[in-house]
Amino acid sequence: MPQELSFGAIMDCVVTAVDPDLPALIHGDTRRSWADVGRRSESLAAAMQAAGAVPGDRCALLMRNGPAYSESLIALLRARLVHVNVNYRYTGEELWYILDNSDAAVCIYDAEFAPLVDSIRSRLPTKLWVQVGGEAPAFARDFDTLAEAGHALAPQDHQPDDMLFIYTGGTTGLPKGVMWDQSALWGLMNAGANGPGPESLADHAANVTAGVGRQKALVLPPLMHGTGLIIALGTLCRGGTVVTLPGANFDPGEATTTCRREACDYAVIVGDAFARPILKALDAGIGSIATLGVMISSGTMWSPEVKAGLLRHAPNMMIVDSLGSSEGLGLGAAAQTKDNAGAPTKFMADGNTLIIGDDMKPVPPGTMGRIARGGLIPRGYWKDPVKSAATFPEIDGKRYSIPGDFAIIEADGSFTLLGRGSQCINTGGEKVFPEEVEETLKTHPAIDDALVFGLPDEKWGQCVTAVVEAHAAVDVEELRAHVRQHLAGYKTPKTVLVVKKVPRAPNGKADYAAAKAMVAG
Repeated sequence: MPQELSFGAIMDCVVTAVDPDLPALIHGDTRRSWADVGRRSESLAAAMQAAGAVPGDRCALLMRNGPAYSESLIALLRARLVHVNVNYRYTGEELWYILDNSDAAVCIYDAEFAPLVDSIRSRLPTKLWVQVGGEAPAFARDFDTLAEAGHALAPQDHQPDDMLFIYTGGTTGLPKGVMWDQSALWGLMNAGANGPGPESLADHAANVTAGVGRQKALVLPPLMHGTGLIIALGTLCRGGTVVTLPGANFDPGEATTTCRREACDYAVIVGDAFARPILKALDAGIGSIATLGVMISSGTMWSPEVKAGLLRHAPNMMIVDSLGSSEGLGLGAAAQTKDNAGAPTKFMADGNTLIIGDDMKPVPPGTMGRIARGGLIPRGYWKDPVKSAATFPEIDGKRYSIPGDFAIIEADGSFTLLGRGSQCINTGGEKVFPEEVEETLKTHPAIDDALVFGLPDEKWGQCVTAVVEAHAAVDVEELRAHVRQHLAGYKTPKTVLVVKKVPRAPNGKADYAAAKAMVAG
């Protein structure tokens, strides 16, 4: 039976077992060998502990994709700290909420966010601020200085129940920290085609030395999102190479060119927002994806015709839709090759996934229900026992995760995904919770009421749309600017319709269907 392992123990194992000259991180012209990453992450880990961080403390990462994110992740795991992802699009108050809610003892941030950090740091008890790049201000330490200081980390008593947080949104619109035992995530990484995993650390060391499971992964989504984080972490745990792109915005030509140059084995995207521009770049003769054995998308559905187009450029590639969320990984998967390109997406699940009705019992074939995942699931939400009890209930004595996805089960056990039962909007892989945007719109002096929802969009999957009720004349662009002042840019409605009365039921509940009909005209 595979040994339950923490990522800290695994990373300590990897940095000693892997060929030190092999690349661990590639980012544009920057290349870090495993020797570099092992040395630098140990020094960073020791510096965090020297600053007063103790096992179980949280470490927040406010960074774009790049070597510093992965080095920080490895360092905090080796120091037995808890990873906290922070969306780099957050405003000051949104950032404060995450750091305050997580009780972050350490925060490592890119230099571009220094003014944002400085605006809220006095309200936080954070023990150590570390800046990546630029000239560190007086309140922060320089990342490279700490990484190159040569600090030695004392042996750590890593435990399987050491945690990792993935912050996501809740039904109130406020992000919630999903608490994962590291051993549970490692178990999921070794499920299915990757399983069953090593029986011991010694076995894992032997696998790493032999290159078993080693891949060069092109990680295109942000590492601060669950999809990018999990793929990158799984790659590093096997002594592989994480390849990321420089630049603040996704460049499909850079992605395909990098894939060809680095001969990547694996790529991860988030639906059509990445896949469509990649296909356009390939059709224009830019770069190649011919070396890819697998392209995986998680977080949102993507179009069959786009999959078929990508398979024309990589006929030996497998395309995988991975269904999951921060609250439940491995809900189901759907694979396509050149032999079934363009076919409808049907998800298959193992024995730990159920489609249940309101009575918490499995529904019969042809019936809609909610997806419930048992087995390796999170502990719950950090500091939210009420929401934890609702999302992670017991069914017949077994704990399940019920993130809110609806599906129809088929007779052969496959299921068709219908989407979230809530009004959560997925725009380009970013989750937007309508309540948060609605409340922000209503802070404008001319607005009395607002409803926010997602409408289908070819590029983004869904676009944020608002119907507002105003008691005075108001300019739509002024409203959009108002939202952008208070929330991350991707939460700003692309379309705003001003109406006499926002549609609501007699009990006051929002009538989103009627609001969508108003926009449709």
